[in-house]
Order: sequence, then C-alpha cells, then structure tokens
Amino acid sequence: MEQRSGMGSWLEGGPSDERGPGSRLGLPATGAGSQAPVGRRLVALAIDWAVCLVISAAFLDGDPMATLGVFALENVLLVSTLGTTLGHRALGLRVQRLARPGVAPGALLAAVRTVLLCLVVPAVVWDADGRGLHDRAAGTVIVRR
Repeated sequence: MEQRSGMGSWLEGGPSDERGPGSRLGLPATGAGSQAPVGRRLVALAIDWAVCLVISAAFLDGDPMATLGVFALENVLLVSTLGTTLGHRALGLRVQRLARPGVAPGALLAAVRTVLLCLVVPAVVWDADGRGLHDRAAGTVIVRR
C-alpha cells in the first residue's frame, strides 16, 4: 500500500513548470508577451461587463440579454481588429494568436472565442497552461502588452 506522504496532495495543484506560466506555449516567463495572470484577466472582464451594463441601461432598458449582446459585440469587434477589449486595454493585456504571436485573432477566431466566453462554462474551465477553453478552442492566449 502506498504511503500518503509519497502521493502528494491535490491541494498542491497540477504539475508545475519551473520556467513560469506560458512557457509550454512558447511565451516568455515575465514581461511583455508573457501570459497574463488570472487576477488581471478577471478584473478586465469585470471592466468590460460594467461598461456593457452601462450601455445596456442607457440605451436598451437594462435587459440582461441585451447586455450580453453588447458584451459579445464589443468582444468580437475589438478583439478581431485591435486584439484587445476595453478592460484588456485598461490593464495592459491583449489577445493574440498562438500560431502568429503579436497578431490579432481575426473575425472568425474572435467570434468563436466570444461565443464560448458568453456561454461562461468554457471560460471558467482551464487547461494545464491556465488558458480558458474558449481561448484554447480559438488558438489564442491573453498576454501582457
């Protein structure tokens, strides 16, 4: 029988990479182009949602589905053209394609990413690299500018 001390604990988390987050994706460990930390990504999401709530309340009677529609429109338009949303821009983040670093995802990948983000579940399920499944499906990653 295996001793408890030899197994490790699920509290210790998954396998770690000594080189830093994003290193398996070919990203630098720190600085510009490194994978964005989860906290910054969540704050950026909150900023985007707050802006969409204000727009929805001002022009669309605050309907929750209208707010989601504004959020989706903001994400598709801004991520496909600029590679960043308002919240990302405020926190020094950008969305980039893994296959072509520094390049905005484009309309199709931004749409795939946005639909999955709006479904919520793919965005809160992360892979071993710390990317949400919406980013994994679109072949994107959020990095520091």
